[in-house]
Amino acid sequence: MTSAPPVRSSLALRRIDLFEGLGDACLDQIAAACDWRTVEARRPLFTRASDGGEVYFLVAGRARITTYSANGREVAFRDCEAGEHFGDLSALDGQPRSADVVTLESSLVACMAPQAFLALLQREPMLAMRMMRNLTRLVRRLTERVIDLSTLGVHTRLHTELLGLARAAGVAPDHSARIDPMPPHAALAGKISTNREQVTRELGALTRRGVLKKEGAHAVLVPDVRALEALVAAVRGD
Repeated sequence: MTSAPPVRSSLALRRIDLFEGLGDACLDQIAAACDWRTVEARRPLFTRASDGGEVYFLVAGRARITTYSANGREVAFRDCEAGEHFGDLSALDGQPRSADVVTLESSLVACMAPQAFLALLQREPMLAMRMMRNLTRLVRRLTERVIDLSTLGVHTRLHTELLGLARAAGVAPDHSARIDPMPPHAALAGKISTNREQVTRELGALTRRGVLKKEGAHAVLVPDVRALEALVAAVRGD
């Protein structure tokens, strides 16, 4: 990890969703309170149970929130895009980290000390309310995930994950979607709590059925997203 040249600008922080609507003076103050860093791809920002409660604002790049089981299998929670933040749980409760965060590509982050972050929430009630909404959404997502892991088979969990990726990529008027880049099989396995071999087998089966179509080295086409929706709905009862 290397320090970036000083780029402590309110313009850069306008990319952070949490700070939407804040004035230039406030953003300048936040920028001055942060430690700005450029981080190469595949480098850890922090690890589970590590000390420190800094909050990270992802100005540019991508990062993955993940952890590992006792036998070394990765359990991925979600991928973060530029504009998101993470690390706030430790800042709020003073406890060790609950997961690892690793960059997926070269990234620019602004890091704020926990004391400064808590003071910011006290000064800006709008941010505190936004934080509560973010945490509420996180609890709901985790609740849904626990239910899915407890009640759905591996195939349906994979179909649900693919459907989410297709919708996030954008569904065209002809109901197709292009997932680019397609996550590696191991990453998909980590997200749905299975192994890479099962993911590979099911992706192959979906390709043979025409539900998926490989495009180039890193992209996958979903010719008709409605087919994935039907697979999920048939099991979930949606």
